[in-house]
Amino acid sequence: MNKDQNLLKVLGNKDVLALAFGAMIGWGWVVTTGIWITEAGSLGAILAFLIGGILVVFVGLTYSELAAAMPLVGGEFVYTYKAMGRVVSFITTWAIIFGYVSVVAFEAVALPTVFEYLVPNFSQGYLYTIQGWDVTITWAGTGIIGSIIIAWINYRGIKLTSVINIILTLLIIVAGILLITGTTISGSSENMQPLFENGMAGLLTVVIMTPFMFVGFDVIPQASEEINLPKRRIGQLLIFSVILAVVWYVSIILGVSLMMTPSELSASNLVTADAMGKAFGGSQIMANVLVLGGIGGILTSWLGFYVGGSRAIYALAKAGMLPKFLGELHPKYRTPHRAIILIAILSTLAPLLGRPALVWFVNSGGLGLVIGWTMVAVSFIILRKKAPDMERPFKLPGGTLLGWIAAILAIGITFLYFPGMPSALTLPEWIIAGFWFLLGALFYNYSMKKYGKAYADEHMKKEIDRIA
Repeated sequence: MNKDQNLLKVLGNKDVLALAFGAMIGWGWVVTTGIWITEAGSLGAILAFLIGGILVVFVGLTYSELAAAMPLVGGEFVYTYKAMGRVVSFITTWAIIFGYVSVVAFEAVALPTVFEYLVPNFSQGYLYTIQGWDVTITWAGTGIIGSIIIAWINYRGIKLTSVINIILTLLIIVAGILLITGTTISGSSENMQPLFENGMAGLLTVVIMTPFMFVGFDVIPQASEEINLPKRRIGQLLIFSVILAVVWYVSIILGVSLMMTPSELSASNLVTADAMGKAFGGSQIMANVLVLGGIGGILTSWLGFYVGGSRAIYALAKAGMLPKFLGELHPKYRTPHRAIILIAILSTLAPLLGRPALVWFVNSGGLGLVIGWTMVAVSFIILRKKAPDMERPFKLPGGTLLGWIAAILAIGITFLYFPGMPSALTLPEWIIAGFWFLLGALFYNYSMKKYGKAYADEHMKKEIDRIA
């Protein structure tokens, strides 16, 4: 293969950890912590994130073994193909891409909410109203401009993306440590009442938000061919990033609930920032420090999911399961530039949907993620039986047990999204999900007719043989 057709293998330990952790710790901890506590109560929200965290730890363990065994671009695409074949691998990867694109779109909508907090009378130039919320020129324009800048950074190469990511991840960590320290010292357990709100329905409503908040560890498998580390280390870093994220979210919820009363939660636009300010004697400067950490979270998540989504699209296109022009690398930057542009087009439109789209993207994108995670856990089980002699540098103990636990948990959470459950998706969320999967079916059928099933199967055989 011509050298110029290869992705650059440049990511080290800190690059990989910052990529995964930064992707998982986006803007949600700043803007939606109040929603979690209001919906489920302080202890209910913590319990919901522990439940979600347990799921993600088990799923992450199966990913760790498979990522170390098959360090190929596309991650889930390769595992599910080897285990269950072409159609399942496409559905799985397309579902994962849906989750990634939803996060990218979420961040494009989240960015203007920061400016609303920092800049008085920021929202100007009324355009229209969606679900009672006014979309304005300045609000939508900020998200659109931010989206274009992030796309440009990704377009220019993985090393530039990684350097920016590491700096921003440090900013997030500093802001988070200050918040947790301040609220622990100044907070009161009395503020945590009510511990539980809205019973099981409240708990489940928050549980279905957790996959969206934890997604990011699976960016590591997508970028496997750009990681310059021993195979075993890939698995170790993946699961370590998951554990860090679980600790992070639980700590943030605890800190905010210790600091903010229920009435303060309902009156606040950015509860995490207001909790920070209150913890330091009403300091607006400290509140703004937290917001800066939140901006760091927006940007790391945004950057990370451009990497994950574009590499997954690139892998599908290289296999002839999407139009092949999406599988070309930039001659200079060696990035899947056309896949990046496709994601940019979709996400740049997102701010036009206004702030209600934040919840739509969280919930509908979460469905795509848990479908993908379920298929990876099932692939883990199948490959333990189907390919027992495959080299596994990061091999899990207990045979297929951990895979079964991950699969059962993922299937259980998947059902929470469906009609009849108290946490079921709303009509706008089903429309978004339906549009995405219809688009995937059209792309897949077009590609199969143009390139043929034999091309896809031959390509995947060559890819898997590379690491056999």
